[in-house]
Amino acid sequence: MHVYNTDSPFIFIGGFPRSGTTLMRAMLDAHDEVRCGEETRVIPRILQLATQWNKSAKESNRLREAGLTDDILGSAVSAFVLEVIVKHGEAAPRLCNKDPFTLKYGVYLLNLFPKSKFIFMIRDGRAVVHSLITRKVTVTGFDLTSYRQCLTKWSNSMKTMMGQCDELGPSKCLKVKYEDLVLDPKKQMERILDYLGLPWEENVLHHEDFVGKPGGISLSKVERSSDQVVNPINKQAISKWVGSIPQDVIDDMENVAPMLKLLGYL
Repeated sequence: MHVYNTDSPFIFIGGFPRSGTTLMRAMLDAHDEVRCGEETRVIPRILQLATQWNKSAKESNRLREAGLTDDILGSAVSAFVLEVIVKHGEAAPRLCNKDPFTLKYGVYLLNLFPKSKFIFMIRDGRAVVHSLITRKVTVTGFDLTSYRQCLTKWSNSMKTMMGQCDELGPSKCLKVKYEDLVLDPKKQMERILDYLGLPWEENVLHHEDFVGKPGGISLSKVERSSDQVVNPINKQAISKWVGSIPQDVIDDMENVAPMLKLLGYL
């Protein structure tokens, strides 16, 4: 019988959509001690709401006048997040949540769950945007007809998440490049499991064997990456974007998406 509370060592997988967050959670789901499960979609939304309450001085004052302190709101939000993580899948020694944009609220989440750890998936923004556009993956505010606009929005979003990860520090937020993961999965998974304090299991290198099996990996029919993680890890997606981005955008890439250079992709 597993008992979960705000002191449980939850694992949060975040990063921009199409950056390998689903692959990461599938590989961890293949581990005997971990259960991640499908995206909840509601956790980042409740976190966004909660942080908006704190951002507005007027709203904060109204809440305080109503007797709603930060502690009360924090315990309400943590109860909501806890209920969703625990109840939407099977019990396991370590529970994990994969909702890409949760990392935008990493510092707030750590206040709610102080023993949690974060994995920040990073991928070349040119590949991310190419994947968004060709697979028609809708992200609020993104114009899927414009590489320039999507790359700029990707860069801004990554800057926010990088800021959160850096503030959390390396003991709480591990940066994992998608390219490193697919090129040398054993080395990266050894690093990740060591960071999470989990024993090594060969299963994590063969996640595709556990899809749909009892106690294995449960996939959502509506998540855009589900059709890909049923297959073994492959390297083809690393360079699929090459030749697809308009030349004027490539020529201006340092201004369009400054995070590419910061992350070592330019």
